[in-house]
Amino acid sequence: MSVSGAFIQTLTMVDVATGGGTECFPLVVREAALVVEALERAQNLFSWPVCGLDFDNDSAFMNDTVVSWCRSHDVEVTRSRAYKKNDQAFVEQKNGAIVRRLVG
Repeated sequence: MSVSGAFIQTLTMVDVATGGGTECFPLVVREAALVVEALERAQNLFSWPVCGLDFDNDSAFMNDTVVSWCRSHDVEVTRSRAYKKNDQAFVEQKNGAIVRRLVG
């Protein structure tokens, strides 16, 4: 596998209820197994249980591997509306404030 021209994806999780918790996870490739690994790490980093996840319509999130993991851990799954970027406004705000500031 060539990494020529590759770049790191970021999985950003934001606690919408309190607005205080944000965790960012680097993903070398967009793959369901890596998303599940990041979700498992998030369960240990947040000081409260993850009760629900709202994904965009990306196939890295909306697939049998990730959704099955969520169901087996009693995590509610919802998804954004197609072509409605504002559905992910909390994440987009954190991407700008945290990820892009650190990475450039």
